[in-house]
Amino acid sequence: MLKFLSRVRIEFNALDPRTASCMEFLAQCNAPKAKESNPACQIQVKRRTDDHPPQITVTFVNGVEEVYDATSTPAQTIRTMILDKGQFLETEQMFREAGEAWPVFIPEEELRQHAPGTKPRKAEEKKL
Repeated sequence: MLKFLSRVRIEFNALDPRTASCMEFLAQCNAPKAKESNPACQIQVKRRTDDHPPQITVTFVNGVEEVYDATSTPAQTIRTMILDKGQFLETEQMFREAGEAWPVFIPEEELRQHAPGTKPRKAEEKKL
């Protein structure tokens, strides 16, 4: 997960009962396997003393920053969203390195073409 990130900032009030997601996410970030995937990723923890809700802010390697509300989003969901966005970034990088245009636009007529070796859908069978 950390391989897609340059910085993680976890903010919470230790006395707030809504910190479970922050604590779990911090544990995931501190896991040896996560740290090995990107030792350069900065992990910052800010312990707050006010009523600010727990939040997790991540900065992706391309500079895009996203803020997650840790009061209503489980740590596993945040992790999944980071992995999904990271895979998207990897795909984009592969296309750019290959000299291909990004994003990829597929013409409408190609989307409607029948793929060889597949069965047409029921609605398409009636048209044929």
